[in-house]
Amino acid sequence: MTKIFDDDLDAEFGTRAIHAGQRPDPLSGAIMTPIYQTSTYVQEALGENKGYEYARGRNPTREALERNIAALEGVRYGFAFSSGMGAIDSIMKLVSAGDHFVVGENVYGGTFRLFDKILSRMGMTFSYVDTRDVNRIAEAMRPNTKAVLVETPTNPLMRLTDLEAAAEAAHAGGALLIVDNTFATPYFQRPFELGADIVWHSTTKYLNGHSDMVGGIVLVNDDDLAARLQFILNASGAVPGPMDAWLALRGTKTLHLRMQRHDENGRTIAAWLAEHMGETNVFYPGLPSHPQYELAARQMRGFGGMISVETGSQERAAQVLGRVRVFSLAESLGGVESLISHPASMTHASVELDRRTALGITPGLIRLSCGVEDVGDLLADLEQAIA
Repeated sequence: MTKIFDDDLDAEFGTRAIHAGQRPDPLSGAIMTPIYQTSTYVQEALGENKGYEYARGRNPTREALERNIAALEGVRYGFAFSSGMGAIDSIMKLVSAGDHFVVGENVYGGTFRLFDKILSRMGMTFSYVDTRDVNRIAEAMRPNTKAVLVETPTNPLMRLTDLEAAAEAAHAGGALLIVDNTFATPYFQRPFELGADIVWHSTTKYLNGHSDMVGGIVLVNDDDLAARLQFILNASGAVPGPMDAWLALRGTKTLHLRMQRHDENGRTIAAWLAEHMGETNVFYPGLPSHPQYELAARQMRGFGGMISVETGSQERAAQVLGRVRVFSLAESLGGVESLISHPASMTHASVELDRRTALGITPGLIRLSCGVEDVGDLLADLEQAIA
């Protein structure tokens, strides 16, 4: 298993982002961790090796990434996977048929699809609740509940869960709290400090930040959970290649810089949209009009660049999506370039229509991932698209 170096938690965030979990290459002195593009490792003798046997189990490039992100989240162990869905699928292998889970009703569409279309056929049961109200978490707990699983902020409605209260509710029922921290990143939100037991990310998004790889990562601080996840990682094999691990590690070095700019642009664009589209039509936790603004200000150190907007109809949404020029119509998020998408037909297309409607994921809803371009150009692009 990949445990961080003992001194990786002593520095400030930006220093950890650049240095944690990696040391200059002992062979050449290379400042960047090499891409160990190998499938196997030569044994020194029967039963003797340098700690590496087969690359599915361990790879030095992947381990540097795992140590780095673990240090950013403030924990000891990280496990990198081939995608964010590979990460959550591997987390779910910690449990068994017959186990129950309380899940935030507005989780990412792919997470809902995994639970509803695959794991439910294998004997697991799921109760979807509005985790904005922690009392609903407590009411949904059962004797066989193994975990409470939440996203905060949610995709795409930007709803928040009070993580400290959710942890108390989960632990009172003998369950774990599992948090998808993809939108906020460890730069803006530290779930372990609020009681989380497991945190995962799609490293494809902000951690990588350059839209050039797909990956996921799971973080834990508990020795037993770490040992079990290492076994699952090796047994199931949903691991990233060394090039993808290297690209994500390259990305985390600028995470603190990029997140500051995403946040600046997000706040400015959200305020502009609220003025032009109406406050109730703009979903952004950094707006004082957001119903959970005070929780966001308390739980997060920034609000990021994710914004959703209700345009009123699919025709209106299509007009905006078809006229943008700096924003690009594409799935995914968190890259340096600004993206715009249509959740109902893209990220949440696998969610049934009646469920989408009940949640508020309407045909007129669009989602913006504000990049790090000059904000004046982004505003001008939106102005001409919305006009």
